[in-house]
Amino acid sequence: MRRVVVTGLGAVTPLGVGVGPTWEALLAGRSGVGRITKFDPADFPTTIAAEVNGFVPEDFVDKKEVKRMDPFIHLAMASADFAMTDSGLTIDEDLAERAGVYMGSGLGGLSTLERYHQAYLEDGVRKISPFFIPMLISNLAPGHIAIRYGAKGPNITTSTACSASSHAIGESLLAIRRGVCDVVIAGGSEATITPMALGGFCA
Repeated sequence: MRRVVVTGLGAVTPLGVGVGPTWEALLAGRSGVGRITKFDPADFPTTIAAEVNGFVPEDFVDKKEVKRMDPFIHLAMASADFAMTDSGLTIDEDLAERAGVYMGSGLGGLSTLERYHQAYLEDGVRKISPFFIPMLISNLAPGHIAIRYGAKGPNITTSTACSASSHAIGESLLAIRRGVCDVVIAGGSEATITPMALGGFCA
């Protein structure tokens, strides 16, 4: 059986931006849960969630591109950037066709869906951006990562609810073991602290 190893880690979590701050917060027993700040949760049965604070998308994505991506893609791009830097890996032409990206996301660009649904209700179809679909669909997270790092192998999205990211990591393990890929950028991203998501989970 082909041996598989983890060569780099990246994370953007409610405990910190980066693996180091996240790990330090875990060891210190700090919680990432607090009152929701992204919208007023007063009408909901719960008013708390684990938001990511202190994250600046422009630190990881070009300012113009930030507006064309949902927050779940921002988080995915940042985590991949941390992981690739940590690994020291460069995907060159010889490796490109054997390099895959496997990412999980349960709901994809939910905040984008909510925003443009509201725009449609208020102002009609002309207010829907041509970037609406590329911002929304979950496979654009691994798509953007593949473009940035030149990974031309399998580009896979798992959407299996709360297990989506673990599922993606497991599938990437199998891809390397089976000889489909030599290297995989694997993980997941979610940005679902929104009114509709909170309402659904509270229902």
